[in-house]
Amino acid sequence: MELGLKGKVALVTGAGSQKGFGKAIALTLAREGCDVIVADIDLAGARQTAAEIEALGRKTMALKADIADSAEVNSVVKSALAQFKRIDILVNNAGAITPPRPFVEKTEAEYTRDIDLNLKGPINCTKAVLDNMLANKSGKIINISSIGYRKGMGHAAAYNAAKAGVVGFTQALAVDVAPSGINVNSIAPGLALTNFGGGNPPPEMLQGATARIPVRRTTQPQDIANAVAFLASNVAADIVGQTLSVDGGESVV
Repeated sequence: MELGLKGKVALVTGAGSQKGFGKAIALTLAREGCDVIVADIDLAGARQTAAEIEALGRKTMALKADIADSAEVNSVVKSALAQFKRIDILVNNAGAITPPRPFVEKTEAEYTRDIDLNLKGPINCTKAVLDNMLANKSGKIINISSIGYRKGMGHAAAYNAAKAGVVGFTQALAVDVAPSGINVNSIAPGLALTNFGGGNPPPEMLQGATARIPVRRTTQPQDIANAVAFLASNVAADIVGQTLSVDGGESVV
């Protein structure tokens, strides 16, 4: 099936980690013919991902940004537009979680950071690209939420709240901008073994967790990347304001 992504320009946040959703998303979009702007707080990692995109024959640039800082986000978008003139696809993938522990033990700085990175960040990035998309009367915005928005995750209250906020933001923004030719949707990944959260769980915990997932495996970065490519494509033109669970059935058991 032709996705119609050739020649599109995509901005993917959080694509600097070499073991995460963002890199898989960026490379998948590049393979589909997109030029890709790689934004990450880790500039060295962003440059590494960008080098792999160049090796695929696509144009790219690596830019540093803490998405919780609107000034840094605006600078990234300004630089991207100066080189590429437009942004057709925004993937709000970047996020993080402070060390998990009961909410009563969390400091204000910790829960504020959880909310800033996982909710304020996607809002900052969306605000920065929206004028260009509205002017072009087209665009795709894909937000990465989490299974946590619909299924309680212990020791992650503020993070869960932020990811639920991403779903609400997706729905409301979709209504606002759909008449202007812009599609907004989100993806809720299940348990995945990435660098997110500081490392993998102990083997015995992982074994117990995967035993509860119907497909008996964790969600892979490529699973999320495939879903992003679909939602970014013309094939998904009539999908508006939805949250797609990509979790091996974890959310339905």
